[in-house]
Amino acid sequence: MATTAVVVDAIRSPMGKGKQGGALSSIHPVELLGQVLRTLMDRNPGVDPGEVDDVIAGCVNQVGQQAGPVGRWGWLAAGLPEHVPSVTVHRACGSSQQAVEFAAQGIIAGVSDVVVACGVESMSRVPLWASFGENQDPYGTQVQERYAPGLIPQGVSADLIAERWKLTREDLDEYAARSHARAATADFGREIVPVTAADGTVVDTDETIRPSTTPETLAGLRTVFDTEEYRTRYPDLTWRITAGNSSQITDGAAALLLMSEERAAALGLTPRARVHTMAVAADDPITMLTGPIPATEKVLRRSGLGIEDLDHYEVNEAFAPVPLAWQAHFDADPAKLNPRGGAIALGHPLGASGARIMTTMLAALEDTGGRYALQTMCEAGGMANATILERI
Repeated sequence: MATTAVVVDAIRSPMGKGKQGGALSSIHPVELLGQVLRTLMDRNPGVDPGEVDDVIAGCVNQVGQQAGPVGRWGWLAAGLPEHVPSVTVHRACGSSQQAVEFAAQGIIAGVSDVVVACGVESMSRVPLWASFGENQDPYGTQVQERYAPGLIPQGVSADLIAERWKLTREDLDEYAARSHARAATADFGREIVPVTAADGTVVDTDETIRPSTTPETLAGLRTVFDTEEYRTRYPDLTWRITAGNSSQITDGAAALLLMSEERAAALGLTPRARVHTMAVAADDPITMLTGPIPATEKVLRRSGLGIEDLDHYEVNEAFAPVPLAWQAHFDADPAKLNPRGGAIALGHPLGASGARIMTTMLAALEDTGGRYALQTMCEAGGMANATILERI
């Protein structure tokens, strides 16, 4: 009989603005993750923390205060057992979604019984491009020659996707405003756990949501990526991407407790969902943000499900064209797409986003009584993860 991986619990910190003075900016990333891990285990007293086989942590900028095995330090900062190991993974923006998938794979393979999958990113303390280093080339000559005249920032890719799918600036701004509106009316109380800032302030609500956002206010923002370099390279491109229709730079952490269905039953626990199907895929690294499309096609083939069988889908809002292009490709129901808002409103704390989105998705699936939910994320280099959860 095949082993099934189940999700017993899933929580996240509030989302804080990723800048000096943001609600979570005073908290070291290790301690931010540690507070979430401590709460996860305290919420599940029937699980002995010493029986956790591994802590798999997603983190993108693994330098500075996030250098080394940040999951290991977070676990120890939480006062949890020293003998429990940890590993930190990097699949760009999908790092903690990959952490969940690695956890599930280990359980299904029989290598692990109980695993914590988590993620953290403090973008106020470790800036977006910190891992590149000053004057460092992360690609090498052969990659640059293969994709001459050169690779481009993700924002330019987003503009290219908007052009390809004929998405207007108005389409993007309307979608962005809707993300804020949906997040503003959502109840995140079941998923957010409070964290304590350095001065003792307890943070228990998202700082990033702007309920007053409208398409009209967003229309006044300047486009970001139409620099001389890229205007020369793409002279006929209409530029549409702004700070308002892009994800926010954010601090945050999230964690899920997974185990085998058999271990959950032995402990008398009621799992919240099972990991139904997983897939990873990749697309070309120029229009790199289209990866969720082949990843979704792959996971649907493996699962035997169709888009119409899904009750909820999360497509990370790295930039507004990403979920809109995905929706158009699959003719997906817009009401089921990021129904509680996404990274445009809640922010995108890189290595934490996969676990944050899965936490939100699971709570929403339970609240609506749905059965199947899909999560997919675009990632640097054209990669993408796709995961289907089945509510129990």
